[in-house]
Amino acid sequence: MENKKILITGIAGFIGSHLADELLARGYKVCGIDNLSMGKIENIEHNLSNPQFVFKKIDVRNLSLLKETASDSVAIVHLAAFKIPRYGNSLDTLLINTKGTENVFEVAKEIGCKVIFASTSDVYGKNPNLPFKEDSNLVYGPSNIARWSYAVSKLFDEHMAFGYQESFGIPVVILRFFGAYGPRQHLSWWGGPQSVFISAILKDEEIQIHGDGTQRRTFIYIEDLIYGVMAAIERKDAIGEIFNLGTTEEISILDLARLIKKLCDTKDEIRLKFVPYSSLSSNYEDVRRRIPDIAKAQSILGFQPKINLREGIKMTIGWQRNILGKIPVTEK
Repeated sequence: MENKKILITGIAGFIGSHLADELLARGYKVCGIDNLSMGKIENIEHNLSNPQFVFKKIDVRNLSLLKETASDSVAIVHLAAFKIPRYGNSLDTLLINTKGTENVFEVAKEIGCKVIFASTSDVYGKNPNLPFKEDSNLVYGPSNIARWSYAVSKLFDEHMAFGYQESFGIPVVILRFFGAYGPRQHLSWWGGPQSVFISAILKDEEIQIHGDGTQRRTFIYIEDLIYGVMAAIERKDAIGEIFNLGTTEEISILDLARLIKKLCDTKDEIRLKFVPYSSLSSNYEDVRRRIPDIAKAQSILGFQPKINLREGIKMTIGWQRNILGKIPVTEK
């Protein structure tokens, strides 16, 4: 597929911008779209002068412009999405994610290209049986709890992917991401707890811990995640499959905050502020543990995370310290 065109939706975001770098380094042509509602032009500005790279400010819900941009693409990597509505916006989550994905598959049907769809670990819901395998049951809470709308939208999109594959022969690969982090991560809760914790510690602010902090997560450094995405793009035996992309190194949110404090090496004592879920939403539900089984990705994609959490967090702190020194950060 060298010198072939790949279209990335959500290219100015954290994952999309890193994927563009790797594709260009491997000799691909890259065309990316983003409406810049959450992505930042700074993430891709170093590629704007590259003749192999094209960026267009387009919303994935604009079908006609998406069709024009996608022409001649051999694959679409669909990353654009609206994430978990902690504070509302469940309707935006549902409509943006489902309509955007429908448009991507309509375009793929027209031009006959492969689609790599970015799903999420959130689709497993609150299944208590760990680790999560790709064929595990998906367990959600009541429909009146808004936080499940993100998982439901992504699950619907997964079914849509297989529906288009069955009806129109579109090659699809579904990737479920588990806690990606690293340079260019969003400096808000959108980017994950590690992003918010690093900023708080570097600015000598309280660290907000949602709930009691005993909930446990896994995190994958962006470089390792991109390796898995590239394998999904390039390997024919990935077609028609779902893959977990993450690590099995589990940590509690409270211990994550303590680790980051230690690695930031700041003088002041750690200051924690425990935020009850009721202040996020009257009926917010959290997932107590989230850990993937990555055996399938290891077997088929050759996926093997190499960067441990401590090493990855140190590199991320270095990037974030530099960013915070350059620009005022008002995001919370």
